[in-house]
Parts: sequence; C-alpha cells; structure tokens
Amino acid sequence: MAAAAEQPDAGSGALPSTRPQGPFDAANDATAVIAGDGTVIGWTQGAQDLLGYSAAEVTGRSATMLLAVPEDPIRTAGVAERCRAGTGWSGLIPVRCRDGRRIDVELRVSASFRIDGRECFLVSGTERKPQWTMRQSVLDGFLTRSPVGMAVLDTELRYIWINDTLERLGGVPREQRLGRRMSEVLPGLGADRIEELMRKVVETGAPVTDYEYRGWSWADPHRPHAYSASFFPLVDEERTVTGVCYIVLDITDRWNARRLLSLVNEGGARIGSTLDVLRTAQELADFAVPRFADLVFVDLLEPVVSTDEQRVRLSSTLRAADGPVLRRAAMCSVREGCPEAVARIGELVDFTPPPHDPRFLIDGEPALIPVLDPTSPMWAVDQPARAARMREFGLHSLICVPMRARDTVLGLATFLRSRNPVSFAEEDVAPARELVARAAVSVDNARRYTREHTAALTLQHSLLPQTLRSGTALDVASSYLPADAKDGVGGDWFDVIPLSGARIGLVIGDVVGHGISAAATMGRLRTAVQTLADMDLAPDELLARLDDLVLRLSQEEPDDEAAGPASTTVLGATCLYAVYDPVTRRCTMARAGHPPPVLVTPDGDVSFPELPAGPPLGLGGLPFESAEIELPEGTLLGLYTDGLIEGADRDVELGMSRLGRALARPGLSLDTLCAGAVEQLLSVPQPDDIALLLARTHALSSDQVVSWDVPSEPAAVAGTRARAARQLETWGLAELAMTTELIVSELVTNAIRYTSGPVRLRLLRQSVLICEVSDAGSTSPRLRHARTTDEGGRGLFLVAQLAARWGTRYTAHGKIIWAEQNLPEDEPRAGPPKDEPHTG
Repeated sequence: MAAAAEQPDAGSGALPSTRPQGPFDAANDATAVIAGDGTVIGWTQGAQDLLGYSAAEVTGRSATMLLAVPEDPIRTAGVAERCRAGTGWSGLIPVRCRDGRRIDVELRVSASFRIDGRECFLVSGTERKPQWTMRQSVLDGFLTRSPVGMAVLDTELRYIWINDTLERLGGVPREQRLGRRMSEVLPGLGADRIEELMRKVVETGAPVTDYEYRGWSWADPHRPHAYSASFFPLVDEERTVTGVCYIVLDITDRWNARRLLSLVNEGGARIGSTLDVLRTAQELADFAVPRFADLVFVDLLEPVVSTDEQRVRLSSTLRAADGPVLRRAAMCSVREGCPEAVARIGELVDFTPPPHDPRFLIDGEPALIPVLDPTSPMWAVDQPARAARMREFGLHSLICVPMRARDTVLGLATFLRSRNPVSFAEEDVAPARELVARAAVSVDNARRYTREHTAALTLQHSLLPQTLRSGTALDVASSYLPADAKDGVGGDWFDVIPLSGARIGLVIGDVVGHGISAAATMGRLRTAVQTLADMDLAPDELLARLDDLVLRLSQEEPDDEAAGPASTTVLGATCLYAVYDPVTRRCTMARAGHPPPVLVTPDGDVSFPELPAGPPLGLGGLPFESAEIELPEGTLLGLYTDGLIEGADRDVELGMSRLGRALARPGLSLDTLCAGAVEQLLSVPQPDDIALLLARTHALSSDQVVSWDVPSEPAAVAGTRARAARQLETWGLAELAMTTELIVSELVTNAIRYTSGPVRLRLLRQSVLICEVSDAGSTSPRLRHARTTDEGGRGLFLVAQLAARWGTRYTAHGKIIWAEQNLPEDEPRAGPPKDEPHTG
C-alpha cells in the first residue's frame, strides 16, 4: 500500500488525493489493493473497521471470499477491462462481514497501475445505509396540520386540495372551496391579482415567492389581515405543468409593526418643517389623517399658543382651580370642514379624556378608549355636546396623548375614528405616542424660537432710531426689514447723528449673527457710535475706537460653555460712517468691511465711491482710512447693508447695479424711492436683515454763513461782539442778540487769553443759530464752578447756561469751541423744504 502511494502514475490512476473533491476520495473509506489475479495485497484499517477482517486474515487470499453473491467471471472481466482502459468503475456490491452480516457497499475501483511490475487495482468503498422513509399517513398528517396554509389548484385555478390551516385562515369550509376558484370564495382578498400571478406560474413554470398582500377574510371580517404567499408549479414526469401549489402565512403582526414604524419615520420627516407653533400642530393633524385616524385635534396650552414668555413648567402648569386653559391649535378630518368638532381653531377648549382629570396632562399616560359609548354618563352628562357629535358622525374609538417635551407641558393630541370601522387597539398607542412626542419637540422648538424671535424683534426695534434728526442739511428716509422668522433677527442698524457746525453724521452697520445676542450687540455698538460721534471724531478715528471696543467686548465674554443662550459675544461687525458738511458740501467717509455707499447725482449719474475698504470690526491692530468727496447739492447718498444687495443669486456686484438703477429714478420723493428700492431688491425667502438709509444733500448758502478773523488782542472783543449783533439784526434774530453777544464775548476772550495764533469767529444760521470760535490751541476748555470770591472762571458756565448745546471739536490746525441756540418759535428755519421730489 505504502509503496503504491509513493509511486503516482497519472496514466494508470494512482492513489487519489485526500482532498474531498477528488473522484476517489479514500481517506475515510475502506480501502484495499487487489492484484490483477484477484489476490488482496493491501488492506487498510478502514477496511478492517467496515468488514471486521484484519490484514493478516485477508492479505494473500482471493478477494472473492468477501463477496456475498456468487462469483460472476464475465462481469469481473468487464470491470477489469474498463479499469485497464483508464476510466475506473463504481457500483453497488453485496459483501459479507467477518461476523456473517451482509451489507451493501458503494464500491469504487481505480484505473489499473503497477507495483514492481505487477498489475494492481485500488478498491475503496463505503457502506450504503438505508434512507429514512416516511409513511404516507405521516406525510398526510404533516401537510394537513402544518402551521402554514397550503393548497393545490389545477391549471384552471380551481381548488383540488387544501389543508386545515388554510381553511382556518380563510374562514371558508373545505367543501365550499373544492372545485371553485379563489375569486369565487374570497372576493375581499384581492383574488384577481393572486390569480393573475398563479396563471403566470402555470404559463411559465417559474415560481413566485413572498408575495405580500392585505385584505379581509371570513375568519375575521372586522379586521384586515396581511399575508405572505408563494406559488410554484406542479409538474409530471414529462415536465408538464399539471397544477399550482401555494403556501400562505398570516403576517398581520409583522405587517402592522412595519407599517407603524414607517408611519412614525415618515411623520418625523413631515412634522416640524417650520419654526411656527400653529403650523407644526397642523402638520401633526394633517399627517395623521387618514393614515392613522379619521379626526385629529391638537389643543395647546394658552401660553404656548400666545408665545407668552412664562414657562409652562410641570410644577406650575395646572395651579388654576378650573384646570388647564387649552386653545384649539389645529384639527383635521376626513370630512371637509371638520363638522365633528365642537370647538374651532383659536377657540378655548375644556376637554380632557374621561375621567377628566386635570393632572392627565402632567403625568398621565395616553388614554385609549377602544369603544366610545355616547350614552355613558362620562359623555352624556359631562360632555353632552361631544356625545351628540359621536352619535351624529359615528365616532367610535379614541386615543388621547398628552403633549410634553423637555419637562414642559404643551397640550393634548386627540385621535378618533369614525369611517374606519377598526377600533384603536393597544398596538396603536405606541405609534400615537411616538408621533405626538416628535411633534411635541418641534412645537417646543417653535415656541422657544418664536419667543426669542419676538423678544429680539422688540429689542431691535427699540434700539433703532424712532425718528431721524437731520436738520436742514439733509433730507433722510430709511427702511428696515427683519429677516425671515426661520433665520432669526439680525444685527443691522443705522442712525443719523446731528454734529456741531451744522454737520450730520450718517452711520450704518451689520453685526454678525442672529437673535437676541445680535440685537443686543447692535444696541451696544449704536450707543458707542453716538458717544464717539458726539466727541466730533473723524470717521477713521471713530472706527478705530469702535474696533477697539468690539475687540475688548469679545475678550471680556466668557467661553462658549459658560456663556449660555443669553450671551452677547461680539463675533464681528461691519460699519460705514460718513460726515456731511453743508457749508463745504464735502462728505468724509470711512468703512470697516462694509459695502461702499451709492451716490446718485442730480443729473442721474450713479457711482459707488472707491473708499478704502478697512477690516471688519473686531480684528484689531489694522488701520482705517477716510476719503473725502464733494457732493453737488441735491446728491442722493445711500447707505445699505449686504442683505439688500446679495439677493437670491448671491451676486453682490449685480445687486449693487440693481440698487443703483432703483435709486436713479427721477421725480420721486425720498420715502417713495426708499420703499421702492427695497421692494425691487427684496429676495424671497429673506435670509438676512435689510437696512437702507437714504439722504439728499442741501448746502448752506453764503447768506447763511459769516465769519471774521479776530485780532489776538483783548480790545478786539468789543468790535467782534458788535459785528455779531449787526449780523443777527440782518438775519432778523434781534431777540438772540444779547445772549449771542455774551457767548461771543466769552468764547473770543478765552481764545485770545489762553491761546496763541489766529482766532476766527463763524456764525451759521440753520435750524439753530451756531456760534463757533476757532484758535490754534489744543487744550480743551473745562467747565467749572467758580467760588464766590473768584474774579473769573465763570465764562464757560455762562455759555453752558445760555446755549442749548456747546462743545469742542479738534481740527488739523487747532480746535473749535461752538455753541448752539434755538431759534425763536415764530422764526422760520433756514433751509429748503423737506422731502421735495428731486427732479434733477
């Protein structure tokens, strides 16, 4: 044996490999090597285990001793010839064991090979054991009592056999089915489609598996069931289709679980698409009808609907003696107009499910009433109007689910069925609870957002200027539109600030972010700009100071985790500040990351001055630069935020071009022009705030401004005072002569006494009378209270008492002390009429 295994001969069929896929796998078989003359020359342990003979008992003896049938020389010769031809042989041979037992062996004989010149054959075999058999009665019992419904139909799709399970599933007795078609006995199961599939199986011979369908059966006529069916052909020996067999399984529970899971998932995607409380409640009602119920009410607590700032905590929601105050927020019905409803949308509702416990909203579980009885005292006595609607519209089943989210009571959702004859069951409570829970989170999000958005809008409107004071130097108009509710209130702001010397400051800015934080930051920056502008700082210096402020505010804020929702961290802002002087008709401007202004000349030419851009506020350490432009009288100056020019296409340059065209229309008043421009450029939806500030320039004529150089000697004060008095007579302001002489006298005297260099007096008659004294000094005068014994020190105190306003501003050559007096009430204000349409 070993020698044979060591001498493989491909042409002679040597011992096969031990791999299981080999045609002569003898690794576990009884194996022997037999010489050409029939003598056994090799015997394995497997052969001994199978037949009981040891190697010593068999080796050297004829293999015919092992046969349990008489020797057949002709057959033996045929097998030998086949093996010598190299094809091998296999077959069933009866053999006798050592103990006398007879067994059938699956014998395999290899192609012949030689060992030491002697012809040999490798023979292996395994016992053929009898296969398990099942009596016909057992098979019949299995098919009949199988938990799976089975049926056999002929080629005409008529029943010829069904088992007990199918009879029970369909509810139709066996004798009423046999010989008839499915469509004749079970019309509620969609039999036409099923017969179409079976007919296809008959025609093509291809099986159809796992076809799922839903329908009614006589076994349970009040509840729809779901089934999974498979159809396969029955064929005879000639492969001819002789009928159809189908098996069917009731999968109602699995179908319902899958349907409810799909319902909840779809509801999560469809409910809560907006940040609006009432819209979210209506989405819940619309989604549930008719998928889940025939009638749905969503009733919310009054503070939730009214966006009251009071939180509706679980511990304090129901302290009122009469229970919760609910308001109908949404409803939907399979009947048009919801005629079943006792209360309409917006009306107060006093409904909680029996036993009408007010604490149901706080800690109650969903209430299931499978069968509504309108004659019950709980309805007929406590809720007679609702009992009447039950009878009228056939409302027969109810589920009520408290709506709660984040430790907050929000309201109640009620589901009812009327046209759907199937009552709510326990398995319907879970999807109802899940739908309401998802809607509750969305309602709470909408409530929180609406509350914050309303507060932010209120705060922002309170911080924006209610009136724009522009004197006679400018006509102004403005427009502000907050962003869409879903994007939150932004931080856009603008202002018109009267400055000394009849000048006007114009400012517009945009804070990064939305919400209360952005609105609060906007208010802080607007106040800072007003303060800095009151110091008469140049535009570039004002922006530098504002940049320092924003940087400091950002550094003073706590980190994000400690800041909380009320944080007013300044993330950054843009700003443009312009100062217009009606005397020189020059406008000085500087910007910090803000879009440039738009200019429309009286001739209709549109331009966007190329101002030095400057970095946004809050970066720190970078310089700002100013630019000065002379504006012809009647020029339109427009300041705006980026929300106006970005538009839906997000093309800023195109938006600026559209803005220029909108403002270049002649013959319109400033208010009309402002409103029209915003309307033209407004994008829908509006993701950002929009602010537009328009100003039309006027100039002070030469007869409204006079100035004189004053010699630097005390004797010149009297002459200067006299000149001022004569000029007031010319302007018809004799009533102000005495106070003006005192103001001029004190300011000129201080300039001559405490400074060196030229001194100049200028009077301006505008909406107020302005007196300015300029000198080369850089020391600011200080108002103080003189003691009784002091001989001087009362000059500025007198000026402060006589003037409506007074102050100091610095120039490149020194400083200017100015004082303003209000004109007499019967004196017409100088300047052009307000808000005249500009004709160019």
